[in-house]
Amino acid sequence: MTQTLPYLSETSSQTAGPYVHIGLVPSQAGFDIFANNFTNNLLVPGVAGEVITIEGRIFDGSDTPIRDMLVEIWQANSFGRYNSPEDQHKSLKLEPDFRGWGRTGTDFETGLFTFQTVKPGRVGDQKQAPHVSFWMAARGISMGLATRMYFGDEAAANAADPVLNVIEQAQRRQTLIAERSMRDGKPVYTFNLYLQGPKETVFFDV
Repeated sequence: MTQTLPYLSETSSQTAGPYVHIGLVPSQAGFDIFANNFTNNLLVPGVAGEVITIEGRIFDGSDTPIRDMLVEIWQANSFGRYNSPEDQHKSLKLEPDFRGWGRTGTDFETGLFTFQTVKPGRVGDQKQAPHVSFWMAARGISMGLATRMYFGDEAAANAADPVLNVIEQAQRRQTLIAERSMRDGKPVYTFNLYLQGPKETVFFDV
């Protein structure tokens, strides 16, 4: 006899909640609860490559900066290799002390996020252009948002990047390009993200 199972309703979704900073970047919220706080400074002594600043704001559908958003980045080193056992490109130099991962929150007053790091190289098999992976979460968002930041001064590499080329519209690809400028003699890449609207950033289903 075939038994009919009772209907199971979908589990309700949850957002990151209003206390994301306390649990994930407590130092920004004024709490000292971790022995080693996660940081937006990826630099370590002796790391190779061009030292850069990445900064930007994240805007909602009304073009208002979000001032309480969690931002994480993950990147390869300047040789194009990730500090991960899954990266088996052994012809590329591994820097064990460079984790290539950072976390911060958007500033409570200005909405600005910043990272200090090195510019990554062309990734893995060298087919992917230099890029930084972003992951973001905030109250009101039921799933983290994933995207990539590419570098505006890497036009040739960007044109050949297989991920960028999946995005058919050139205008949409442009939402993933960070522009380079110089500040006090140091390179800064500005990467603003838009969650909704005509300037909406391309996000990836990962």
